[in-house]
Amino acid sequence: MNKSILTRIFAVTLLAGGTLLSHGDTPDSPGMPPAATKHWTADNGNGTYSNPLFYEEFEDPDPIRVGDDYYLASTTMHMNPAVIIMHSEDLVNWELAGYCMDRLDLGPAFRLEGGQIYGNGIWAPCIRYHDGMFYVFCNVNRAGLQIFRSKSASGPWQRNQIPGFHDLSVLFDDGGKIYLVYGNRNPYTIVELNKDLTGVVPGATHQMNAPGFGEGHHLYKIKGKYYDISAIPGAQTDQMVARADSIDGPWQVERMVQGESLGVPSRAPLRGGGPGPNVRGLTLHQGGMVDTPSDQWWSIIMQDHGSIGRMVALVPITWDNDFPIIGLPGNLRKAPNTWIKPDTGYTQEPKPTFVHDDNFDGGKLNPLWQWNHVPDDTKWSLTEKPGVLRLHSLPANDFYNARNSICQRPPGPESIMNVELDGSGLTNGDTAGLALLSNPYAWIGLVKSAEGITLQMLDQGVHKTNSVSASSTHVWLRVACNFDTDYAIFSWSADGKQFTPLGDPYTMTFQLKTFQGVRPSLFNFNTSGQPGGYADFDNYTVDEPRARGIERMIPLGKTITLTSGADGSLLAVDTQNMLLVNVAADSTNVVSQNVQFQVVDLGKGRVALKASNGRFVSAATDGVSLKDLAGKAPGDAESFQWVNLMRSDTMLMSLVNHCYLATKPNEPGPVTVSGTGPQPDRKDGSCFVWKEAQASTL
Repeated sequence: MNKSILTRIFAVTLLAGGTLLSHGDTPDSPGMPPAATKHWTADNGNGTYSNPLFYEEFEDPDPIRVGDDYYLASTTMHMNPAVIIMHSEDLVNWELAGYCMDRLDLGPAFRLEGGQIYGNGIWAPCIRYHDGMFYVFCNVNRAGLQIFRSKSASGPWQRNQIPGFHDLSVLFDDGGKIYLVYGNRNPYTIVELNKDLTGVVPGATHQMNAPGFGEGHHLYKIKGKYYDISAIPGAQTDQMVARADSIDGPWQVERMVQGESLGVPSRAPLRGGGPGPNVRGLTLHQGGMVDTPSDQWWSIIMQDHGSIGRMVALVPITWDNDFPIIGLPGNLRKAPNTWIKPDTGYTQEPKPTFVHDDNFDGGKLNPLWQWNHVPDDTKWSLTEKPGVLRLHSLPANDFYNARNSICQRPPGPESIMNVELDGSGLTNGDTAGLALLSNPYAWIGLVKSAEGITLQMLDQGVHKTNSVSASSTHVWLRVACNFDTDYAIFSWSADGKQFTPLGDPYTMTFQLKTFQGVRPSLFNFNTSGQPGGYADFDNYTVDEPRARGIERMIPLGKTITLTSGADGSLLAVDTQNMLLVNVAADSTNVVSQNVQFQVVDLGKGRVALKASNGRFVSAATDGVSLKDLAGKAPGDAESFQWVNLMRSDTMLMSLVNHCYLATKPNEPGPVTVSGTGPQPDRKDGSCFVWKEAQASTL
């Protein structure tokens, strides 16, 4: 594969040493801790945050507040340990609190013995806190409802099981009753659980009639009223909220968020296909809500993101007619990609939530590792050879059925996974290496047979295996994933420095077999029908070349031009009428000074735009003008929240109505402050690309 193909797929440069470097890479952000510049961090360090909250899969989020602390539970499907719990004090910077269950061992199929549970396992957990105890409720298909309880969100957890309830939510009501709502079709059933949570109360059943509702319930009682949140099933759907004065209804239903894609298209944006498929976006749907001690309300809500899986966003809630509606006043049912951090009363410096590296030296695995199904703990070790992860092979026909495959979630928008493999302990029939677990899957690794050892890359989707002779059993393996293109490149090295691609680009997908995004995986299995040898893995690293590049920058103090992503027109000053307009880039009437604006720092990621004539861009509901402030500080009308989208697009949100500066594509004329959010193809006129001006008179 030549360099030009790699560059086109990754929009990156392949350096001589084999490192992939994004063109958007910039020096470390001023004032940001070093770790926050190397790994995705939602906290921008200036009082704002940017979505996604985690740039990796985190499904079916359910948040709660306990005092001044926040907790978040998420789906883990067939992975072990099961049911991940996160902790935060500011709703933006999170850390792993632990897992509810070390081994989801509910039968042979959960261990890949005579079957498998791909697409099943832990679904949509509900986390609650009552009378000094944390509770987590989550259904396991074909097994039942698992109920975990602990005095600490870090465990240890006790567990009991009752008959299953799909996509449930639980409410500990003020009167001592414990309600459980479940199901995905109207009307819904609400049952009551007994006090020790070992079963339902006989005959205590309530019907919830809520037309237009969906699945994934989140049940609350707020100021005496009952609320239930659910998502209409699907990736291009909305979230709904129902309200009632009594658990028996009647229930009123309102749309909580509508068509908010945050500019995320329904297919990989850099793989082409024309504007049509990209207009239909992957919308916010399915998530819970939580309040702060300052009486702010926020939702943590899920959104599909293609092959990386489903990620979560933190979005503000505005109460409107006693309904919690996602969005800000003036722009309800839409959500900002960047906004002011929640007022939790706690201040913290930016910190990455997930750091995936593991050199296996500490005697414990990085807790972000999860096993694909329940592992055989006698067949892996960190102590047989200290400093490495040793995987003994067990019999399997293929990678899907290989036990003791250990996985992580990959970070986006790009990530490069590297691992050192010593295959000197392999025996005939062993296959060991680095995979992407998905459907189809792909892997690169060493294959040992009676004829010798080869290095192979298998792409199950195209039924193709690429093979080269292995001159050594000691190799370095790499997979580089770009989640803007949904392509991955597998490569290998004999020295850990110079990497050579093997095979064609692998097409990554989100699919319903595993019901997850791709998972980098270390594995070793034997195809002879018997256990084989062992493989030693070391120095697993995950590079994030775009964790903090130009897509996260604000050009404070710089003089820039702003070009519409819809039609290439430029924002300009109409000096005769003192209006902000857009003009065609090739217009003969364009004066360079009139398309240049100085970005004035107002703090908290907010800016003012100062034109070359000294006037400021000023937004009102009836248009956007150029205003002489006569030495006064910019007010709300002159203040814009700088909003960076990925892939270099920028939006400017007015503090007057929380809408965005917008042009009419292919119609030069006055600029308005009417954009409600980015279309998935980002050609609605509210997305701009900034460029530093070559010369300025400001």
